[in-house]
Amino acid sequence: MESSLSISKLRRRFTRRGSSMGMSHLFLAFLLFNALFCCDFMTVQAFTGTYGINYGRIADNIPDPESVVTLLKAAKIKNVRIYDADHSVLQAFKGSGLELTVGIPNELLKDMSVNENRALEWIKENVQAFLPKTHIRAIAVGNEILGGQDLELQEALLGASKNVYSALQELKLNDIEINSPHSQAVFANSFPPSAGVFKEELMQYMKPLLQFFSQIGSPFYINAYPFLAYKNDPEHIDLNYALFLSNPGIHDAKTNLHYDNMFDATIDAAYAALEAAGFAKMEVRVSETGWASKGDENEAGATVQNARTYNRNLRKRLAKKKGTPMRPKMVLKAYVFALFNENQKPGPTSERNFGLFKADGSIAYDIGFTGLRHSSASSSLLSLKGTGGSGGFMSYFMVLTSCATVLLMVLLS
Repeated sequence: MESSLSISKLRRRFTRRGSSMGMSHLFLAFLLFNALFCCDFMTVQAFTGTYGINYGRIADNIPDPESVVTLLKAAKIKNVRIYDADHSVLQAFKGSGLELTVGIPNELLKDMSVNENRALEWIKENVQAFLPKTHIRAIAVGNEILGGQDLELQEALLGASKNVYSALQELKLNDIEINSPHSQAVFANSFPPSAGVFKEELMQYMKPLLQFFSQIGSPFYINAYPFLAYKNDPEHIDLNYALFLSNPGIHDAKTNLHYDNMFDATIDAAYAALEAAGFAKMEVRVSETGWASKGDENEAGATVQNARTYNRNLRKRLAKKKGTPMRPKMVLKAYVFALFNENQKPGPTSERNFGLFKADGSIAYDIGFTGLRHSSASSSLLSLKGTGGSGGFMSYFMVLTSCATVLLMVLLS
């Protein structure tokens, strides 16, 4: 509204003074600027909608990044997180319109914490060089550091985060979010949700980090895995409660809130821990969640049926665009783990079987994606329906068309 009033006043002012050629050009330039501004042309968001996916690549049999872009667009998955800043991936994502979070590997953080130039050079090489065509919206500074055993790395996390932020400011990349995902190992207690609290020995690192992220408006990211909780204690955890299926649920006596699934309870435990630490207003987002479709004999619940059920119901839950019982107005956003099975990951069998898609790009199991076909002898990335590389261009064209329409309406009125 303010822009329209400004345009009207300015136009009347120019009309009174006469319509010289120079003034006309200046006026048109002003209108164009306002039209572009009104169209929100430069708006940047770190997470669009509520659903994202982790694109892990510790495998020797998954599709090339260009094919992955085709797959993601066909599945209508817009938010993607990678664990590094691989240039082949960044190049493939150019012009795709997909929103990308890149990661700074843990092994780089100690150097970055004491060397601001190291952070600056990393961002120049791995972020700035690919902007704006590759939509890099966020940088994850390490992964699961405070829940690990490396004390030097824990000490380095805050300094590295500050230097990454300073480098972004220096390069005028102010719209890129920085964060640092945590494992559930940062909690001393998480049941019932209202009793969520961080481990006391981590508070010397956690509290300053939360203070910094609070100041710059970054969310708290948590890797939330009901699968791991069930696998470790199948005798005492209701599988239906972990899978979003019908169950009695739990009642939190302190808050008088009811929980019918473990996912929401885990997120609210994080909110309770943040509140106890003095950061009640900080948003919680899920950086990883998923369910293994295969596991070792001692990995309870790792089946295709359970993986399908969890991921299908998770997708439905996120599609409702609602919050948790403790934070009903804070719409929950999550990155699912993972795009593919990663056959070279170390650890138990489950670690290599979290993928929603098979190595050939076909669906591992149906969770309701449209535009995709089931696994068969002929199904592959080449059989995806409704794909094409013009999505980014068409969006760009539509924005320009809308802006031009606004400009024309003003000129003709």
